[in-house]
Amino acid sequence: MAGSGERAVRTRARLAALLADASTAALRSAGGRVAGVYLRADGPGDAPDFLRLAVLAGLPGPLFRPWWRVHVDRPFPVCDAYRLGLPVVLPNATEAVRRYPQFAAGLPFPFASVHMPVPGGGGPLGVLAVLRPSAGDDGDEPLDRELLARLAEGLGTELLALADGDRGAIVWDGEPQCVRPPAARPPQAAVGRFTWDPATHAVRADDRLHTLLGLAAGDFAGTDTALAEALAPAEAYRVLAALRDTAAGKPPGAPLSLRAADGASRLLDLWPAGDGGALPSPADGGGAVARVGGVVFDPGRAALADGAADQLPQGVFCLDRLGTVVYANPAAARFAGRAREALLGRTLWDALPWLTGPPYDDHLRGALLSPEPVHFHVRRPGGPDGAHGGYDGFAVSVHPGDDLLTCTLVPASRMEAPGGPRPPGPAVAAGPSMAAGPSMAAAYRPIALAIALTDAVTAQQVSAVVMQELLPAFGGRRLAIYLLQERHLHLAWESGFPPGFLEPFDGVALDARIPAVETLATGRPLFFESMRQLAETYPGLPMDAEEGSRAFLPLIASGRPVGSCVLGFDGPRGFSAEERTVLTALAGLIAHAMERARRYDSEAALARGLQQALLPSRLSAHPRVETAGRYLPGTEGLDVGGDWYDVVESGDGLALVIGDVQGHGVQAAATMGQLRSAVRAFALGDRPPDEVLSGTNHLLIGLDPGQFASCCCLRLDPATGLTRIARAGHPPPLLLAPGGRARPLDIPGGVVLGVDPGARYPVTELILEPDAILALYTDGLVERAGADIDDGIADLCRALDRAGAAAGRRDGLTLSGVADRLTAAARHADARPDDVALLLARRLRHG
Repeated sequence: MAGSGERAVRTRARLAALLADASTAALRSAGGRVAGVYLRADGPGDAPDFLRLAVLAGLPGPLFRPWWRVHVDRPFPVCDAYRLGLPVVLPNATEAVRRYPQFAAGLPFPFASVHMPVPGGGGPLGVLAVLRPSAGDDGDEPLDRELLARLAEGLGTELLALADGDRGAIVWDGEPQCVRPPAARPPQAAVGRFTWDPATHAVRADDRLHTLLGLAAGDFAGTDTALAEALAPAEAYRVLAALRDTAAGKPPGAPLSLRAADGASRLLDLWPAGDGGALPSPADGGGAVARVGGVVFDPGRAALADGAADQLPQGVFCLDRLGTVVYANPAAARFAGRAREALLGRTLWDALPWLTGPPYDDHLRGALLSPEPVHFHVRRPGGPDGAHGGYDGFAVSVHPGDDLLTCTLVPASRMEAPGGPRPPGPAVAAGPSMAAGPSMAAAYRPIALAIALTDAVTAQQVSAVVMQELLPAFGGRRLAIYLLQERHLHLAWESGFPPGFLEPFDGVALDARIPAVETLATGRPLFFESMRQLAETYPGLPMDAEEGSRAFLPLIASGRPVGSCVLGFDGPRGFSAEERTVLTALAGLIAHAMERARRYDSEAALARGLQQALLPSRLSAHPRVETAGRYLPGTEGLDVGGDWYDVVESGDGLALVIGDVQGHGVQAAATMGQLRSAVRAFALGDRPPDEVLSGTNHLLIGLDPGQFASCCCLRLDPATGLTRIARAGHPPPLLLAPGGRARPLDIPGGVVLGVDPGARYPVTELILEPDAILALYTDGLVERAGADIDDGIADLCRALDRAGAAAGRRDGLTLSGVADRLTAAARHADARPDDVALLLARRLRHG
């Protein structure tokens, strides 16, 4: 929160406590795994259209770093919740992939989420987000929306009170505050041990195992079958098979992950125990043995530190939900090459750095966000040495729990039988968790950018995506994109540079010795870790800042030069080999997107020119009828389509027509032109509306363009007001009578044009009174995603009432002004998925 001095410190502390309380309350009340609050950003260089994660409960901060700071226009659920002021509910991974593919690409795990805007008077103050295991593809909503809405409303009230009602002061700067979630349940017995005699099938279990399985001593029959059924009734066969394999000297490659009768997770580890039942060293084994040793433990309970797991041959350590090591057995300490005390109380990133970073961060995220365990392999850097028991490779299993992650380390040698490498055990091979493989973290930025670029079809849209996706990911503040045209680089986009600084570089020739040109000419990216390094390499080059660093990337698509991209950073920074590789790959994606945008611009220019030539430049006039028309292209696809309108002099009257050809692009515009010509030809012959539509229908079927069209046609006699109307699959016209209210006309219609050669189009007659307004329109004006078209028509009627009232006043609107008002919302909308056409007619009292 903004402020200064001691008061600012106290206010910041109260804000942090308030956000932490809200997040933990959301976890407690809604049964979530992770919760957080986003507020408007207030860091150095932050624009008002960025959000920062202010608090994060239940997930280590480093695992969520790519989402600490997001642009409000990014296609993320938290951004939509903030921008629209509406909750966003994703009950499962399928819904997340369908609605937010970029978000799902970065977090490819089966979890559900609710993103609730925090209300604050004039708009959202932030967003409260809660994540939990998925409800399943057919499950109900994952969380109680009403409960979260009340929590968000209470948080908004407290935030405004803390800021004395100043919405602008409710911001966040810096990194998120990471909070430990409340404990889900008190510690209980978590580990039980047993031995099994394969000759007699007898099992000898300790008291801890009885407690863990919820059995009294007398309830346990003491056989392998009884143990398997008590441990995991639905998977008893796996337990029995693992016992037999271990007795033959082939123990599982990793602890088996099982499900208890109540669905809780349990782990079973087995080893050859020898005749005496003593625990062997990890290197022992091979050949038939008389006994098998085993341990069962609950990964969700916190009592592992009571010493029961200290004797296990595999390494076992536990992390809390912020990534702090809270328990490690001696084997884990030995494998880590550190004293046990040196591991406890430290974060995983500090205690075991070789288990962090790509791809391991992805596996940890998966265990924290979903209920299934994850299994992968890791090789310690530096090769085997005595510092960590002589093992350089481990099979790692991470088992999620309410409060803890329980991790096991099994040396690679244990997974090898005398005859050679063994296949992984069931725990390694089974389950929907993330298997060992390429890192989603390393691939996230190219994937996210590639997905975002699929929706960008113009050079401006491509540049905006780069600014929103690429800059925040690398901490950049400046962006410039140059495109090559006739051997000169022209500035297509800039952001963050001082005003006017880049103007001298716009249109620079390819023989200039500047980095933006040389990176394209050589095809090699240029990285400068400081402005001083840049100045020394290019003496005399104007600098936009004294401090900072720069990256110049060539934009080359399929071997063809497209342009260059400049990234600017506020301070000196190095560029690792991985970052350079990723940035170079991203430059290739940007280049291909720009090349596609160029082709799109060329085709769009052709379609716009064709459409402009086909639409009427002026409407036919009559001294007793006033008309006005409007056309707005859609903002998706080629921005042009098949909507049209026309007014044709027909005998002593006028023919008014409006239509909508299916689809967009050059073909839709061409079909529209053919239909408009056909309608004009039929109407000029003074034919009634039904014959006009029937003739046009036959023409369209004969052309066979693979398209159909809706249409509404009427013939108006200005002298009497007699109006005859027919429609083919088109929305009904609206009528605003003098002194009345606008209403849709009940006009029976036929099917759309181009489908049925025998279609009939009934005619409806009415009298258009003087000063009455008749409105013809296409569905792009009344259709909204997720809403019924009848609701859109009702909204248009209300808008026509208001505009008509203004037009009826002495200083009121002309009919052209009414048309402007009716299309104002569509004209200023961020997105128009369809074209909009409107045609108004008013019969005048005096000619």
